[in-house]
Amino acid sequence: MSVDATVSAVDSLAWEKQGGLIPAVVQDADTLRVLMLGYMDVAALRATIESGHVTFFSRSRQTQWVKGETSGHYLDLVALDVDCDGDTLLVTARPHGPTCHLGRESCFPSAPGATGSFLRELDALVARRVRERPADSYTTRLFDGGVRRIAQKVGEEGVETALAAVAQSEEDLLGEAGDLLYHLLVLLRARGLGLADVEALLKARHAG
Repeated sequence: MSVDATVSAVDSLAWEKQGGLIPAVVQDADTLRVLMLGYMDVAALRATIESGHVTFFSRSRQTQWVKGETSGHYLDLVALDVDCDGDTLLVTARPHGPTCHLGRESCFPSAPGATGSFLRELDALVARRVRERPADSYTTRLFDGGVRRIAQKVGEEGVETALAAVAQSEEDLLGEAGDLLYHLLVLLRARGLGLADVEALLKARHAG
């Protein structure tokens, strides 16, 4: 369900079932890993939609709180979905740093991601590099070099991958393929795109 659709459905959710609160499962938009479970009241859900930062209602403190307001590890809202009974929310978000207060990516340490999740995790890491630009990061240096330089690197890695496929060992081919995939993810992010956009295109082609 789109965020806009959820806006119109806020008042129709089954708030009365749990004393005005609805559980909200948060899922990473890129890796699909479950990150945490929180609770929202009407005000917290509206604040989430209006601000773009996932906001909860604290049952222990009896007050509204924005995830990341003290740590800076915000959850940027991507999408909202409501279950069939209208009493549980699925919140898809992009995290800024670890979600768990113990410094872990997820409050559920063994929570799985989607198939191919490491590539998604790498894509998410590249996306964080775009925002944070740590000075000691190779990815930052690539972004600082601009789209043309990154595109040049993708071309170089593509040629090296092709040559490895023809004349080198399987280990060499895998190494070059890894380099190519990484630089391609960087190039996509430099253009404001990501792995999910490529997946959506391939899925649409397959459906056609």
